[in-house]
Amino acid sequence: MPAISKSLTVSTGSGRLDLSAQCHWVGPDLVVLVTGGELPHVGAVAVAAPRPSLADPSITSATASVFTYPSHKEDRLAQATAELLSAKLESRVVVTAGCHWDNLDSEGITQVSANGSRLGLMLLEALLAQRGAA
Repeated sequence: MPAISKSLTVSTGSGRLDLSAQCHWVGPDLVVLVTGGELPHVGAVAVAAPRPSLADPSITSATASVFTYPSHKEDRLAQATAELLSAKLESRVVVTAGCHWDNLDSEGITQVSANGSRLGLMLLEALLAQRGAA
């Protein structure tokens, strides 16, 4: 079991298109809730497990399975976040994502996607810092 704090919250900011995440260690496993927008909810769930990379078994990668509710689009956000954290932390990870904005245009979608990538990296950095401080 990782010797770090049990929970952590990070956010990409406080603007209209920002995302936030809460994560909790459950024994050796990590559970992450990603929300954003006007109506946070459960839109997609990804579960990931670390495994040796198929290209180079000396590198840890991750495999994820994703469930997405009909007409929801959070699957990529949930999967990318779960796989990143699982591979880098070498832990099983569950990510639940639900974000909603009314009338989001293509620029907004691009910004939310960039914030999703940024949020995953922010989570990883914060979790690794906690691990190093423990």
